Amino acid sequence: MKKDLHERTFNFALQIVELCKKLEAKSNVSKTLSNQLLLSATSIGINIEEGQSAQSKADYISKYSIACQSAKETKYWLRLLKAAGLTDKEDIAFLEQENYELVAILITMIKNAKDNE
Repeated sequence: MKKDLHERTFNFALQIVELCKKLEAKSNVSKTLSNQLLLSATSIGINIEEGQSAQSKADYISKYSIACQSAKETKYWLRLLKAAGLTDKEDIAFLEQENYELVAILITMIKNAKDNE
């Protein structure tokens, strides 16, 4: 599961990078929102990576909680891009679903870690 999650978050980040490349070619608003999306989406994976080498259970929970918060922020930016008509709904649909699933996985992992304390 954890290896799959690493791969999944890495691939998600790659897809976000591709979307942001498209957005960069558009208006200044698109560029600004693209930067916000890129920061939040790539934060998910790096916090999971850091959580794997956590020094304690509390550190692990903290890193995964930050990853979950970043995923929720990513959800916001994706919604805003779609609602503002700055990207094709087809480009966003898969990313929204993948992000939703990542949040669900992270919430479960955090809950399990807390229950095992």
